[in-house]
Amino acid sequence: MDDTAVNESPEGRTAGDDGRAQAGGGRTAERSEKKEGSAWTVLVAVIANLAIAIAKIVAGLLTGSASMWAEAAHSIADTGNEVLLLVGLRRSRKGPDGRHPFGYGQERYFWTFLAALGIFLIGGVLSIGEGVRSLLAPEPVQSLWVGVGVLVVAAGFEGYSWRTAHKQLREEARERDRSMRHHLRHASDPSATTVFLEDTAALIGLAVALTALILHALTGWAGWDAVGSMTIGLLLVVVAFLLARRSKALLLEESAPADVLEPIRERVGSQDWVARIGDLHAVWVGPSQLLVNLWVTPTDGADLVDRVTRLRRGLLADDMIAQVTVTLEPG
Repeated sequence: MDDTAVNESPEGRTAGDDGRAQAGGGRTAERSEKKEGSAWTVLVAVIANLAIAIAKIVAGLLTGSASMWAEAAHSIADTGNEVLLLVGLRRSRKGPDGRHPFGYGQERYFWTFLAALGIFLIGGVLSIGEGVRSLLAPEPVQSLWVGVGVLVVAAGFEGYSWRTAHKQLREEARERDRSMRHHLRHASDPSATTVFLEDTAALIGLAVALTALILHALTGWAGWDAVGSMTIGLLLVVVAFLLARRSKALLLEESAPADVLEPIRERVGSQDWVARIGDLHAVWVGPSQLLVNLWVTPTDGADLVDRVTRLRRGLLADDMIAQVTVTLEPG
């Protein structure tokens, strides 16, 4: 028997296909809610970081602290990066068309990659540079309590933004029966992950800046402030690397993780006409949108077209799957 490939894209679905219209409607609504959750998480982060950035700039002018300026650069970078995430969220919602048959979901990965570059260049490099400048040309700390007050208030804003992102990620991880760590490494939507990692770095950075500011004031040695600024910069470089690595993997269509592949494999293997699954490939073409390729060996040649059609339609009833291609291999 010759190899046969059959496929069906989202445009080929009809309302009467095995009840998929009814099943898919609920899932579409659920996915819409998740997108709104991502948008809200990013919007909260934008508002919080913009307010914090303004406060830190004022505090930096009043105190002359290198760590405070590093934190101001950090918040400016975060604000700009989250605006990029909002752009990615909006553009990724466009549906499939002739030029992009799987939609624009990967726009989100591209804009997240740009956000990672922003964290590296504006946050990391500038903070390290400010630390080096402060070490070479130290300046005394002024208006210490203004700086301390701004950092404490900033921690409150950052904590609220972090809690919003953490709540979304925790719910997503629970739905997929994953640990938080596993979900952070394998989530197909990088928006909440980016905000969570940025805010985690921000909270650590605030603690570093506060410690450096107080030590500078108590000891009179400006080196503490410079070390704090460079530490914040290195922290941001690490965060930028983690985000860029994840965005790169998604843009290069990295395979979906085992906890996504196995349910598909089990469902296909449960078909009485499937003798063997030769291979199964599934890649993300957007947040929660899979392109699935199957190679199966049938038990016999009877009614294969009908059987494959029903299998394909059943898989496409899952709103997470954008397209399925089934290739029949000889036994």
